[in-house]
Amino acid sequence: QVQLVESGGGLVQTGGSLRLSCAASGTSFSINAMGWYRQAPGKQREIIATITSGGSTNYADSVKGRFTISRDNVKNTVYLQMNSLKPEDTAVYYCWITNYFGSSYWGKGTLVTVSS
Repeated sequence: QVQLVESGGGLVQTGGSLRLSCAASGTSFSINAMGWYRQAPGKQREIIATITSGGSTNYADSVKGRFTISRDNVKNTVYLQMNSLKPEDTAVYYCWITNYFGSSYWGKGTLVTVSS
């Protein structure tokens, strides 16, 4: 059974930084893309960063230049370094992975709160 466990969320002041981690376990397949979504209160879940198996990255405009996604293929872990945090970054952050058959898996989320 595939499990994704996020960590690193918490409370931070505006302008601060946090680093999220998400470790995947129970995968009997090779992981293709990995990424991070977030869902702010009262809003739909939005994709904010993805990284392919080859290391190519994409970011939402709202986080470009402030967030950096990376992955460790040996540890099956994806990271999200978040700098210059803003109150509008407050959300539950979910990690996501997909395999080469098109199946997707989600973590349970970690809360990030940015105080003004």
